[in-house]
Amino acid sequence: MSHRRTSSASPWAVQNIQRRVQQRRWRPFLLWLLLGSFIFGIFRAGLRAGSPSPNLYSSSSSPSSSSPSTLSFASHPITLLMSEAESRFRAKVERQSQSLDEAMAEYTRRYGMPPPKGFDRWWEFAQKWEVVMIDEYDGMMRDLQPFYDMRGHSELDDFEEHAVLEDGKDKNGWVLGGGAELRRRIAEVAGVSSIDLVRVRDGVPSTVSINKDGFVDDEVSARAKGLKSMLGKFVKELPDMDFPVNAKAEGRVIVPWEKRDTHMNHTHVSDISDPAYSSNDTLHPLASFRPDWRGEGNVWDAWRRTCPPNSTARKMFSSIRSAMIDTTTLAKSSANAFTFSPTNAYYNLSFCDEPYLHYTQGHFFSDWRTIGELYPVMSPARARGFGDIKIPSHYYYGSTDRYTYGWDEVNLELKETDRGEVPWGEEGGDDRDLAIDSSFDGHLNTLHPPTNKKTGQPGKINKIFWRGATTGGGNEPPGFSPLYQRHRAVRMTGWDVAGDVDIWVPSSEDGKEASSRSQINAKPNPPLSHHRLPLSDLNHAIMDVAFVKATNPDQYPGGLAKLMEEHRFAGSVYLGGHWQYKYLLDLDGMSYSGRFMSFLASDSVPVKSTVYEEFFSEWIEPWLHYIPLSASYDEIYNIYAYFSGIPAEVVERTYGNDSTIAEFKRVQAIPGAPDGDARLRRIARAGKQWKRTIGRTLDMEAYVYRLALEWARLCSDDREAMSMRV
Repeated sequence: MSHRRTSSASPWAVQNIQRRVQQRRWRPFLLWLLLGSFIFGIFRAGLRAGSPSPNLYSSSSSPSSSSPSTLSFASHPITLLMSEAESRFRAKVERQSQSLDEAMAEYTRRYGMPPPKGFDRWWEFAQKWEVVMIDEYDGMMRDLQPFYDMRGHSELDDFEEHAVLEDGKDKNGWVLGGGAELRRRIAEVAGVSSIDLVRVRDGVPSTVSINKDGFVDDEVSARAKGLKSMLGKFVKELPDMDFPVNAKAEGRVIVPWEKRDTHMNHTHVSDISDPAYSSNDTLHPLASFRPDWRGEGNVWDAWRRTCPPNSTARKMFSSIRSAMIDTTTLAKSSANAFTFSPTNAYYNLSFCDEPYLHYTQGHFFSDWRTIGELYPVMSPARARGFGDIKIPSHYYYGSTDRYTYGWDEVNLELKETDRGEVPWGEEGGDDRDLAIDSSFDGHLNTLHPPTNKKTGQPGKINKIFWRGATTGGGNEPPGFSPLYQRHRAVRMTGWDVAGDVDIWVPSSEDGKEASSRSQINAKPNPPLSHHRLPLSDLNHAIMDVAFVKATNPDQYPGGLAKLMEEHRFAGSVYLGGHWQYKYLLDLDGMSYSGRFMSFLASDSVPVKSTVYEEFFSEWIEPWLHYIPLSASYDEIYNIYAYFSGIPAEVVERTYGNDSTIAEFKRVQAIPGAPDGDARLRRIARAGKQWKRTIGRTLDMEAYVYRLALEWARLCSDDREAMSMRV
């Protein structure tokens, strides 16, 4: 089957090019006229454009729109989300192809073309290493689709003529053909700062860093070497090719809406172009590329141009006004959310429709300049709107004591159980019964984990735990770091936060009953009971969230002193020290979180909030293998209440002064769901099993192998010849 398209420009494209050339000379005058005519109206109407709603974030999807007071344990959104996740994942695994013929047919059905040449050898590799996910590569193909669509003429909008000459190039030197043009772009982007090459020649891989005019990068080749290692088992099967790899954690490619595939945008570019944007396309747009912004633009200004022209983010004044938004107001999000995200924030946020939300995500303030053209760059994660191609992270693939569960750095071997691992402990245990030795660190000292005083058995602390540095974004433009994802989380979970939070617990017991009884008689389907609790008390009881390092504190408004005044700081913690806690909060840093795989491998439960898609995103199931958290974090209190109830110390502070409670009675916790702790442990076990069977280094290699086959076809002069015969 042929999947080629014509390499010549469409009649629409030719007319559009001529229109743009004719109108370009008038553009400056039109722009000033527009500015002069509409400035008053803009300032009146624009004051509301893109401004925040009462809640910082739009609500995540919820399986129930009913009031919590009408719900019970069986109809609780989390109960339903867990059940649906389990069914969905089971169905996904069961539908995977069982033979090569089935896999090829499924590939053709999904993508409308035959698999790439070598797919049969990939199938053998997948069978040999018992790869579970045979068919789930839609994310990879979405990343590659623009390069399959590319025909070499998409950048010709600035030229009046582009007649094809005998050598296959137009008069300006552009190659009109997918493979040759892609190879040219690979060679050109390799000259950009912090882009390295993984090169395959005659079945031998190597890493190459091209001279970049003296630019020094302390991250050179870290990710490139990781990709090179992933090729090891099958590299001899590959043709010659080059992989351009991003040395930075942040995404690099942001292609404006107008520059996307013209076949998808049936409107004249001149009619929809952003007044604030004027294209400077040349034959070599990266020739004068600088690694940082230097005050000439920023990621958000580049990113918002990926949105449709009629979106809020593209309205000129909303973008100008953004700097005027009161950051204090933005930082105060509602803490009483009873809405739970079915997936992670990558799928739930629309920065095009609600552009003010970009203030809360640090990747929009990166210091590193993005590439505004369709160039191939492979990165470990991809935020919405970026054009990077996803590859597995070298942190996931390699073995280090900072990022790898079970790594023994003395014997250089990976063990099934980390030496700092702590057993789950008594189901529904009370933290007041735990003897906690502060010297236990899960690495150097593993002799005295948290231990139940009554039984003498070790057990995890029933708290939400996080430690990390103040990373999360750059400083372009400056002054917005208080709103970055990590800073918000640390402030929100502080022990001196003012205000209350509304909690709905699947328990028929109220505070008085729970406080006066020594045994809780659980009902199979209790209704939800409401409790309004002081945030400071609840945070002190269930949260242990702190920074351990101040990175670039001078960029924080008020400097280091203000940063430390407004956020909790604590000592550094070894990776093994995390395993003494049941809940492990996982937050984005400069990009994705490199610890997620280690959290999954542990016996604890990751609670993950991310705006990134990674190579495994289609393989893992939220609410089965981990707990997804929205970008606002508001629902985290009701998540904890569902699984673990309300701690006794909070009950005592809230209801302990009631005269009906005898002084000699020990105040009891208000339980969560009837089997809440068992359900939480089930997620921990499912995540661990997923890591052992689907999140292995072998699965990463299978992903890269399949990517390499697609890449070989894309870079070929004859893509049809590089396809399997169906």
